[in-house]
Amino acid sequence: MSKRDYYDVLGCKKGAPAEEIKVAYRKLAMEIHPDRNPDDKTAEVRFKEINEAYDVLKDGQKRAAYDRFGLAAFEQGGGRGQGNPFDFASSFTDIFDDLFGEFTGGKQRRRQNRGGDLRYNLEITLEEAFKGRATQIMVPTAIACEACGGSGAEAGSKPEQCPTCSGIGKVRAQQGFFTIERTCPQCRGNGRIVRNPCKPCHGTGHVQKERTLSVDVPPGVEEGTRIRLSGEGQAGVNGGPAGDLYIFISVAPHAIFQRDGHDLYCRAPISFVTASLGGAIEVPTLDGGRAKVNVPDGTQSGRQFRLRAKGMPVLRGGGMQGDLYVEVAVETPVKLSKKQRELLKAFEKESAEGTHPESESFLSKLKEFWNGEQKA
Repeated sequence: MSKRDYYDVLGCKKGAPAEEIKVAYRKLAMEIHPDRNPDDKTAEVRFKEINEAYDVLKDGQKRAAYDRFGLAAFEQGGGRGQGNPFDFASSFTDIFDDLFGEFTGGKQRRRQNRGGDLRYNLEITLEEAFKGRATQIMVPTAIACEACGGSGAEAGSKPEQCPTCSGIGKVRAQQGFFTIERTCPQCRGNGRIVRNPCKPCHGTGHVQKERTLSVDVPPGVEEGTRIRLSGEGQAGVNGGPAGDLYIFISVAPHAIFQRDGHDLYCRAPISFVTASLGGAIEVPTLDGGRAKVNVPDGTQSGRQFRLRAKGMPVLRGGGMQGDLYVEVAVETPVKLSKKQRELLKAFEKESAEGTHPESESFLSKLKEFWNGEQKA
C-alpha cells in the first residue's frame, strides 16, 4: 500500500510553520490514540502513520529532504522497517577500484571485500526509553565456517589460484585504444577456485548462524535512534572485515503520555467543581512517581500546567531532562440525581454577571454581529 503525503496525514499545507505542524500533531495524537479508540481497529495504524509523518516534518533536515524528493528520500533505510526486522544492506566499493584494481609492486592483489551491514528493528516501551534498557537480541547472520576456516575448501585441501585471471579476480580485454577490465567469469572475482568444496558451507566459506548479542539502550533514546555495533554484521569475503550491525529503535505508543522531543504531555480530567473552586490533583510521572498540580479557581478546559524536569532525559545530556505538560479537561457530570439537577438549576439562577466570562464575551460578539447584519 502506498503511503499518504505526510502533510495530508497531519492536515497541514506544504510550507506550514513548525508550530502549526506541532499543534496539528498533538491534536491528532490525542484523538486517534489507540487507548481512546479501543473499538477502532484502524486507530493504531493511523496513530503510527501520524507519528511517522511528524517524525519527518518536525526535523528541519528531514523535512527539507522530503519537500525536495518526497518519500524517495527515506527509501534506503532512513525510517522504520516493515515485516522481517532484518534488512541486509549492500556494502559499497570504490568505483575506481572496480575499474582499475589495486596495484602493489606492479602486481594486482586479490580484493578483500567487507561484509554487508545488518539492520535490526528493536521496539521498546516509553518507560524503557526513559530509564534505558540492557537487552539481548538474536541476530541471524553469515559467519566464517569453522570447518574450513572460511576458505571454502574441504579439510586437507586448499583453494587453487584461478587459471583464468591468475588470482587477480579480473580479466582484461582490448577494445580499440581502450583496455576494459571485468570481473573474472570463472572465479567470480575471488581469484581462487575451490575444487573440493567444504560440505558444511558448500564451498562458500560462510554458514548461517543465529548469534546472541547484548545491547545497551541508553536513557533518552527517541524514535529512529540508531545504535551501531561495529563488526557484528556479515562476515567479510577473502579475509575482509565484517560489516556492522545497526539497531533502529522504535518506541511503542503509551497509554497516558505523548512525547515531543524531550517533553511529555498528558491529559488529566478534572471535575467542574475542582475547575470552579480550585484544588490539587495528582498526576503520574514516567519514573513511576506522582506529582501534585495546583489547579486555580476558574480553570478552563484545555489549560496546561508545566512540571519542570519531569519529562524525558536528554540523550547523553549529563542529567538534563525535559518537562511534563499536564492538560486539564473539565468533565461534565452524567447520570445526575434529581437533587443534583435542582441544585444546578438553583446555581444557574444565582449566577451573577461575570460568572461565565467566555460565554458572556461570545454573546456580546453575537449581538454586535447580528446588529451589523440588520444595519446592512
